[in-house]
Amino acid sequence: MIPKELRYNETHEWAKFDPQNNLVTVGLSDFAVEQLGDIVFLELPQVGTEIKFGNSFGVIESVKAAADLYSPVTGSVTEVNDTLPDNLELLQKDPYGQGWLVKIRIKSAEELKMLMDAAAYGKHIAEEK
Repeated sequence: MIPKELRYNETHEWAKFDPQNNLVTVGLSDFAVEQLGDIVFLELPQVGTEIKFGNSFGVIESVKAAADLYSPVTGSVTEVNDTLPDNLELLQKDPYGQGWLVKIRIKSAEELKMLMDAAAYGKHIAEEK
C-alpha cells in the first residue's frame, strides 16, 4: 500500500507536509523496508542539523545491506524519532506511522513539487522489481 497523501523520492524516503507550521515528516517507504529485510542499525541526525534536498542525513543497515537515507527536502531537523534505534521493528510494523525518521522545518514547499506522488512512486517501484 502506498499512501496517497505522501510524496516520495527515488531513494524511497517519503515526505508528509504540514503547511500550518512548515514541517515535513520524513520516513522510509514500506517497499524500501521490505527490500532491506532485517534491519539491525539506524543512525539519524541530531536536532538542529541543517539538511539539503538530496543529501544524506543518516544510515540504515540490515543483514543484507547498508544504505544512506536521503532527504526529500531542505531545512533544519526539529525532531528525531529517538525510539527507533532501540525499536527497529517499528520500521517494519508501521513505516508510515510510528516508524517515521525525522521532522524537518522547511523554508519553502517548492521542493515538494519535485517529489513523486503515490501513482508515480508506484510505477517507480514496479520498475525496480
